[in-house]
Amino acid sequence: MEAEKYLHELDGLSEYRRIHSINVSKEAVRFAEKYGADVEKARIAGLLHDVTKETDFDKQLQIIENGGIILTEVERRSPKLWHAISGAVYVRDVIGIKDEDIFNAIRFHTTARAGMSQLEKVIFLADFTSAERDYPDIDVIREHAENSLEDGMLYGIKFTVSRLVGRGDIVSPDALAAYNEILLNKE
Repeated sequence: MEAEKYLHELDGLSEYRRIHSINVSKEAVRFAEKYGADVEKARIAGLLHDVTKETDFDKQLQIIENGGIILTEVERRSPKLWHAISGAVYVRDVIGIKDEDIFNAIRFHTTARAGMSQLEKVIFLADFTSAERDYPDIDVIREHAENSLEDGMLYGIKFTVSRLVGRGDIVSPDALAAYNEILLNKE
């Protein structure tokens, strides 16, 4: 699997999203090398993680349904999460990448989950810390991510959950499960 052959999959994305996807791929490779994940899988998953991000919501739902995914109530009521799910299905069913680890890395790159593989953690953090990202605390999360995947994930999940709660938005149970699992394993 050579990531470059998938670059054309980004052709329909905006310039910002295309640059972001390339930057996530680069950051994913760096983290994979540092933390022992498969480098080529990280390159591919990073490149394709947002492949359906700018796809119409109705089409995303169709991709999800065609892929045999049944959304939970939280997922159904959180359209901002759909691109991760539809993207994973698209990569599997349309592009034809049947690797389960790549599927899960794309599927859970926005929420995280309990039981994540190294690749899943790498993609989650690479998306959070890619070069063009500029939001409050970006330097702090980058610093945590350099210490360990788990430290970076804890800070990233706390950051996300506090923003969601502050806006009165739904919080994914997957994010809370990932957070709790990391804390429990640190003790």
